[in-house]
Amino acid sequence: MYDDFTATDRWTGEPIHCTYQAVIVAIATRHADAIDIKFLASGRPVWLSLPHLAWVRYKEKTGKAITDPLAIQIAGHYLKSAIETGYDNGREMYTLSLEETLQHLDAVMDEFGNARSIPMMPRVEA
Repeated sequence: MYDDFTATDRWTGEPIHCTYQAVIVAIATRHADAIDIKFLASGRPVWLSLPHLAWVRYKEKTGKAITDPLAIQIAGHYLKSAIETGYDNGREMYTLSLEETLQHLDAVMDEFGNARSIPMMPRVEA
């Protein structure tokens, strides 16, 4: 659902096709306590950074873990929202706060109903 989608840019009205590309633990690349998720937005790379603390809070609240497929859906949901509300201004990286991450997680879970309904990570061919 949010790993491959098209959103309409609020300001230009143009469709933007977004596809998931990668999940990277940010501590390895930029010494950040986050998970970075890469999308291509009509060919343009966009990184969404989700704070590790979201994993802790979600586990405390539900007893369940945020899986990679769920993290991809959270990031995609945020990106779609940013494009459709006009928040996307062509930046290459978006850093979500803990609150934003949990809000988008709740929205994704409301749509899917439960984690079992979330599609497995898509296979990306290089």
